[in-house]
Amino acid sequence: MRSFVSGFAVAASIAAASTPMSAVADPAPDVGNWQSVLEQARGQTVYWHAWGGEPRINDYIAWAGGQVLERYGVEVVQVKLTDTADAVTKVLSEKTAGVDDGGAVDLIWINGENFAAMKRNDLLFGPWVEETPNFDYVDVAGKPTVINDFTVPTNGLEAPWGMAQVSFYYDTAKLDSVPKSAQALLEWLAKHPGRFTYPQPPNYMGSTFLKQVLTEVVDDPKVLQQPADEVDAQKVLAPLWGYLEDLQPLLWRNGQAYPQNGAAMRTLLADNEVDIAFSFSSGEVSSAIEAFELPDTVRSYVFDSGTLGNTNFVAIPYNASAKAGAVVLADFLMSPEAQLRKQDPQYWGADTVLAMDKLPADMQNAFANLDLGIASLSPAERGTVLPEPHPSWMSLVETEWQKRYGVVQ
Repeated sequence: MRSFVSGFAVAASIAAASTPMSAVADPAPDVGNWQSVLEQARGQTVYWHAWGGEPRINDYIAWAGGQVLERYGVEVVQVKLTDTADAVTKVLSEKTAGVDDGGAVDLIWINGENFAAMKRNDLLFGPWVEETPNFDYVDVAGKPTVINDFTVPTNGLEAPWGMAQVSFYYDTAKLDSVPKSAQALLEWLAKHPGRFTYPQPPNYMGSTFLKQVLTEVVDDPKVLQQPADEVDAQKVLAPLWGYLEDLQPLLWRNGQAYPQNGAAMRTLLADNEVDIAFSFSSGEVSSAIEAFELPDTVRSYVFDSGTLGNTNFVAIPYNASAKAGAVVLADFLMSPEAQLRKQDPQYWGADTVLAMDKLPADMQNAFANLDLGIASLSPAERGTVLPEPHPSWMSLVETEWQKRYGVVQ
């Protein structure tokens, strides 16, 4: 894999590290006075707790850290997570212990049930997002999930930094046609057993597959927009468990083992152990082709009835040690420059949260001229974007899935 991070940035700004506690309380920054935020942030170290399972994403985080260090004097340390819930638990345990200042977590890559839990337990700093300079470029009208996270209003408590939509991918040199619904996938696997799998929940990609299936097989998908405790949840979920009972023995290794994450699933396809895989961005597939991790005959597609889409965010805990530095980093992540690099498949390939008509002319041209890659889907090819269920559904599904199918890796 190509590395685009200077040795300076690696050494000075990014490391996977355990996070020391700070005894110094960081006063809440006045985000409406941006110059004061920059002054307060200079010299701070931001411990950014972010999923670390994809090398390209880690490289991008390293680049962003190098940029904010050089421009604003803010050091960034990536604390690599396997599960975002670990960071949420850390903040919650600090609050329980009365650690209301100088916390270990300064910024979290977050969305869905983890955001809902932090909001519900008053674990977040803010509101602050809408006063940052680069939020002015965010496409609030065209991409409503930038202010509604899995049906939960963000209320300025988390900053959007990427769009995501499920897409599937396969090698056109090996398959002439592909299943384009959950039911069609089940029927296809009956003829091609072992040629598909998904990461083990609670890995977010594995959980996303379960939500995709649930959205398709449930009697009324609108019920999933309500909290699970407001309806007969077990009745709603019954079709999902029926589907999985049929699916499980048809999976790779008879459903007795699972890839750890999306990158591991991609490797299975590259190694010809499965025929179909999926991602939260077709641009990531182009990025993998660019890095020679997948053959150039791989292409992306979506289900005919649509696939789940959402926004991912960064949020600041209420007791963060470097709130001003975290705000500065989050604002940079929303900048046209950072969003352009993020959408470029050679670096990541994730869709932007920005509105093109809000950008300066030179940045509009830069986005328009960006080569999205041979396996990336155009907006017209992505079909219907299905809404994420309320976060409470995922908690129920993950818990019950572990009881029924969980295995020790």
